[in-house]
Amino acid sequence: MFIKTKISAGMRGSVDQHNNVKELLKAIDEQFQSSDKALASTLIMEFSSLRLTSMRGVRENIMKMRDIVARLKTLEVEMSETFLVHYILCTLPQQYGPFKISYNTHKDKWSINELMTMCVQEEGSLLIETNDNVFMTTQGKYKKQAKVKGKGKGIIPPQPDIKKESKCFFCKKTGHIKKDCNKFKH
Repeated sequence: MFIKTKISAGMRGSVDQHNNVKELLKAIDEQFQSSDKALASTLIMEFSSLRLTSMRGVRENIMKMRDIVARLKTLEVEMSETFLVHYILCTLPQQYGPFKISYNTHKDKWSINELMTMCVQEEGSLLIETNDNVFMTTQGKYKKQAKVKGKGKGIIPPQPDIKKESKCFFCKKTGHIKKDCNKFKH
């Protein structure tokens, strides 16, 4: 058969000899069948390992989870939207703590789309807050240094050319150190 010449050698060896094209294609198709159960298990493991590790990328993280849930649904493994909302909230990092508390104290339940919108807004607020804190810390440091330098008062910079005489900690005399001290050795 002409079809067999176009199939890789490794594949030809794994498929039985067939004279009918339909039977050959069916045999090849059986080689690539995957187990829905194994795929569902793999997707569940992938879903349960997804975590947002930083403040950034919350939308992408939620979208990955939604994609996995949609793929699981085709395999007849369904998750309720309420479960998914709670699970996503549990996977958010500690910076989202006040946001989680806010959700838990409100009586309204959010859909996945509402959760994603709120999380993206919170992400923006957290990033602005973090940048402001860094800016304030940096500004404060430089202002203090500028005042010290400008007035000519403040900390005296270290001078490397000043040498201290070595003093023995044992006999308190200068010119040698403890390990070279005659009194210490006796």
